[in-house]
Amino acid sequence: MTDKAGTWKMQFPGNLAWSNAALVTKGMAPYNAVALAEVDEICERLNARQAEPGAWRDEWFAMGQRVERQAEAAAKLSHERTAGNAWLRAGMYYFTAERFVYPGEDKRSLGEQAIRCQQAGLLRQHPNIERVEVPFEGTTLPALFMKARNTPDGQRAPTVVVFDGMDNCKEMSVLFCGLEFAARGWNTLAIDGPGQGESLRLRGMYARHDYEVAGTAALDFLLQRNDVDPDAVVVMGYSFGGYYAARVAAFEPRYAAGVAFAALHWDLAAFQREVQKRQQADPKATAQSTFHFAWIMGCLGDAEAAIAKAQKFSLESVADQVKMPFLVVHGADDKVVPVAAAQKLYQELGSQQKELKIFTADEGASGHCCVDNRPAGVDYIADWIAATLERRN
Repeated sequence: MTDKAGTWKMQFPGNLAWSNAALVTKGMAPYNAVALAEVDEICERLNARQAEPGAWRDEWFAMGQRVERQAEAAAKLSHERTAGNAWLRAGMYYFTAERFVYPGEDKRSLGEQAIRCQQAGLLRQHPNIERVEVPFEGTTLPALFMKARNTPDGQRAPTVVVFDGMDNCKEMSVLFCGLEFAARGWNTLAIDGPGQGESLRLRGMYARHDYEVAGTAALDFLLQRNDVDPDAVVVMGYSFGGYYAARVAAFEPRYAAGVAFAALHWDLAAFQREVQKRQQADPKATAQSTFHFAWIMGCLGDAEAAIAKAQKFSLESVADQVKMPFLVVHGADDKVVPVAAAQKLYQELGSQQKELKIFTADEGASGHCCVDNRPAGVDYIADWIAATLERRN
């Protein structure tokens, strides 16, 4: 497998699983969350270790430990911002290390280390972030609220609720979405819904098809705050969250608009069955690990049960119920979700105001969720949200 972008997109030729995971981590570089020299050092060592089952975990974990020691040394000298920088990078490396570890005690421990370090870094680097808990069905969903910049206390601002993808977490989306949104005078609620990030890893909450329940919980939480404009709350999801955002938009009309930053597979069950076949032939041939989808579905060890559950994850007879303004953004060279899924979602949306933006290779940002140039994708989304909210006023 080759790619005209070379090793930036396809770090490990013939190994889409590792290449996609490395690209996701590289994609955090514009937000000072990883150092490309450190990532390159890891990947150079991994190039020679692709046949070793534990190599991925060991190399990313070792870098995480190294950088965490730098954070601790800086903290002892009261160099808080320097420590925060290193803790954030360490947390991102731990999160990447965890990706291909089979669920169990080691994976949970890695998840805890990742979240602890990521948040230690985020809260030091970005004082406009606060940790919050969103009430949800007798428990709570963990979230990070990034306040709009240069907004006086008590002044209400537009707010974007961001739901993660299958392999991501709120600690990532609060950066690549929240920083740009904050600069534009908007708040961001980056939330780990069921089957995502901390909710999955540390709380055992699995994915569900009726994500409007989580979308309503997030909105109800925001409407109680005195810094949120109740008439200007937008729901957004990226990757797997593209399904969630469309589902929320269909059944929670109090949102002002919706955004799918990459559409999900229209027929998720059929797609996952095809993934299963490809993985049986070659575990390196897909972006997913062989267990991850079953895990998020709460069906670990039973791929057939996971696929059966996936049959409910469909926007058939749902997308046409979306009436609010809605944007679909996708990459023309997306190797995770075919561009046809974005075209299908756009066609089926019931919104009078809807838009489909496909980023081409010439424009850049043509990968999955524009990971190869994510600021370009987020800028486009932010411009669309700004114009959409302005039309409502």
